[in-house]
Amino acid sequence: EEQPLGKQIQVDWGQTIQKTMDKKEKKLYFIAFVLAHSRYKYMEWQDRPFTTQDTIRCHENAFQYFGGRTEEIVYDQDNLIAVNENAGDVILTKEFQAYVKQQKFRIYLCRKADPESKGMIENVVKYVKRNYADSRIFKDIEDWNQRAWMWLERTGNYKVHNTTKKRPVEVFTVEKQHLQPVSSLLSLTESTNTQSITRNVMKDNT
Repeated sequence: EEQPLGKQIQVDWGQTIQKTMDKKEKKLYFIAFVLAHSRYKYMEWQDRPFTTQDTIRCHENAFQYFGGRTEEIVYDQDNLIAVNENAGDVILTKEFQAYVKQQKFRIYLCRKADPESKGMIENVVKYVKRNYADSRIFKDIEDWNQRAWMWLERTGNYKVHNTTKKRPVEVFTVEKQHLQPVSSLLSLTESTNTQSITRNVMKDNT
């Protein structure tokens, strides 16, 4: 069924194997988001598997890209966000539960490969693999993401959608007005940042 304006985002993960410039192969991972009404899309790539912290960061980037968030977000029961199922109740990871509580969106978890619940995002994952990633040569992850976002602007969000017969970017201009504002999570990302920078310390403590 068609979703109302501003009601739902669907989210899923994917991975590809790309040829590199030195004729080797590189496994890449991505997360994709789609606004269910307008079919307006966002994606972000990594050259390593996603963690829950990566997932949260990408949500923030997607909300910034969309200019807000929907009332609910649909996922399958991925171990990045859900620990297990207890008597029908899905238990979220501690980190993701804290994030959902702070951003105050409703989540809907469905079974993997459930086309009735999240067929739109499964189609987006296939679309990204077959139209963006197919036959492209990987240089580095920064270049790959930049080209991905340019592809979204030029093709993924611009070309007429097969189902709606409209350009996602044009429908998005209306849906954007129905999105919920989001607060910045800079303090959360800073407090959970596990990256470190190595420095050499000399004998005189410099």
